[in-house]
Amino acid sequence: MTRPFRSYDARVSELGLTLYGPHPPHDPLDAVVVHGGVARTSGQLPRIEGRITCIGTLGGDVTVEEGAEAARVCVLNALSVLKAELGTLDRIERVLSLTGYVACSAGFDQQPAVIDGASRVLFDIFGVNGRHTRSAIGVAALPRGGAVELEVEVAVSPDR
Repeated sequence: MTRPFRSYDARVSELGLTLYGPHPPHDPLDAVVVHGGVARTSGQLPRIEGRITCIGTLGGDVTVEEGAEAARVCVLNALSVLKAELGTLDRIERVLSLTGYVACSAGFDQQPAVIDGASRVLFDIFGVNGRHTRSAIGVAALPRGGAVELEVEVAVSPDR
């Protein structure tokens, strides 16, 4: 696939986005594993400056709009750990998949609308290379009370 933008790092700045992390996980986990041309992140919470920005459950005390914003923060944190590991977002050839977990009450069925917040950011930054497969999964609870958690998998070019 052709790169739609000269530089993905520059595209983040052009869009006025902030990569809030990196927020590495606790030992013995890695924030990113790179193997066989693929990089995969550990779960990323909606964290800015060490603080979880969206706590609670969708269908309860968190609105779909607040959840979508939390998903945006999560994916920016995922990009932050990817950039820390890869040295640049420009090594990303294609976003492959996004797995989104949404803490929600029974009967809540708008998980896709929540995770759309993250999918839109990936498309805005990477263009057609940001299109991906996705799962949006409702769960009873997430670490530290976060309303959303995401994992991202990307295809990467060799180290330059």
